[in-house]
Amino acid sequence: MKLSYDNCTDSLYIELRPLPAARTREIETDVLLDLGEDGKPVGYDLQHASNKRDLILSIILGSEPRIAAE
Repeated sequence: MKLSYDNCTDSLYIELRPLPAARTREIETDVLLDLGEDGKPVGYDLQHASNKRDLILSIILGSEPRIAAE
């Protein structure tokens, strides 16, 4: 896992696997999920990251993040 934070934009990218994204889904406001060719997550792009502490912790600690219903 690799974290990249941009303080100027308050954005955080959490790379789960070092693979390119085949597609991206918005799973809740300001949270994008990048999926690989195999359909499994490769990373999360979070805007306004300083307001998403619980979601960030759930991703990092490996529990299922709570996301808005599709």
